[in-house]
Amino acid sequence: MKQKLLQLALIVMTTITISGCGTSVGNSLMGAYNMTQCEYSYNSISNLSVSGVNLGSGSSLSAANVLKLTSLLTGNASSIPMNFTVNLNVKNPNQTAALLSGLQYNIKIDGINFTNGALNQSLNIPSGGTQNLPLTIGMDVASLMKSNTQSSVLNIVKNFIGIGSEKSNVTLELKPSFNIGGQSIMSPVAVPVSFSFGGK
Repeated sequence: MKQKLLQLALIVMTTITISGCGTSVGNSLMGAYNMTQCEYSYNSISNLSVSGVNLGSGSSLSAANVLKLTSLLTGNASSIPMNFTVNLNVKNPNQTAALLSGLQYNIKIDGINFTNGALNQSLNIPSGGTQNLPLTIGMDVASLMKSNTQSSVLNIVKNFIGIGSEKSNVTLELKPSFNIGGQSIMSPVAVPVSFSFGGK
């Protein structure tokens, strides 16, 4: 971890040399470092929909929808689109603000490489503050079933829906990016976030 932080510092220092020194660059550098030192924790999953069936906050899961989704998931559908938002709490314990201009993420659930992608969102978290970081995700369950056992994927989706019997374990790897001197720099440090959801 320390070696990767040193790599980040070297990248940033090179950028500063190219861009020219300044107070704003120094603040951006400190904000970037602070973001890698923030405390990330799971808050909730929201805005869930599976194959067009809205399962987000406030929606009721009717018996008809359960039957429809179970039939779809255990059938031979060529495409089962699933969309959801993972909401993370990001707490800044540092003495100055933490700054984020975007990030790349990789999500593993129960050992399965579930999905990955990028988020273009800025955050400015003041010292001692906590903000929500929403990761809006879209993927295809049918494609996931082609490279993994159907029962494993089915259990995960059931936990998203709220009818699973065994908890799913999630590991997120986040790689923040920062705007330093007008240039976007990706952190070599992956920030891990782990949590469980679903089950009875």
